[in-house]
Amino acid sequence: MITLPQLYAVLDSSVFPDAEALCSSAKELMAGGVTLLQYRNKSGNARQMLDQARQLKRLIEDSAKLIMNDRADLCIAAAFDGVHVGQDDLSPESARKVIGPNRWLGISTHNPEQVAEADQTSADYIAVGPVFATTSKQNPDPIIGLDGVRRARALTRKPLVAIGGITRSNCRSVTDAGADSVAVISDLILEPRKSAEEFLRILR
Repeated sequence: MITLPQLYAVLDSSVFPDAEALCSSAKELMAGGVTLLQYRNKSGNARQMLDQARQLKRLIEDSAKLIMNDRADLCIAAAFDGVHVGQDDLSPESARKVIGPNRWLGISTHNPEQVAEADQTSADYIAVGPVFATTSKQNPDPIIGLDGVRRARALTRKPLVAIGGITRSNCRSVTDAGADSVAVISDLILEPRKSAEEFLRILR
């Protein structure tokens, strides 16, 4: 079973004006102690995504684990360490066939039924959310709250990542509810290094 760091940083390309800004933020996050980064691009074409992903990989090399959102094929092409799929993406087992047995595979879930189903797959970790209200998705799923995290924890022994509206002010309550890791987008954008350091200090 894999061990997740307490902070799972998500780099959403829509937040950054260009690849240079995205890579600069990644560098700052790592300087702040981040060891797991997900590259998320919901609007770019495959060529743009691969170009940005390769720039990230060149910058990071083996200093942190890199997870590709949605695209198992680009995970391989960019030599990332794993892929994260949603409920409407490639199935976990189809993604596993593409990435092989050694790369990490994560899956998003939004209710107890999906958590139980994900627990039966070869996914290395399960993400659950949104825990709180979030602005990073255009059509977010219903908020599950801390009770949703507790229910998910009771349904799986796989590492559990909580996502959705998680900030420095509420992250401790999320890990206390049973999450092994918190995935964060918005609260790492401003002063990424300082923000990451504060998250890790709170989560210790």
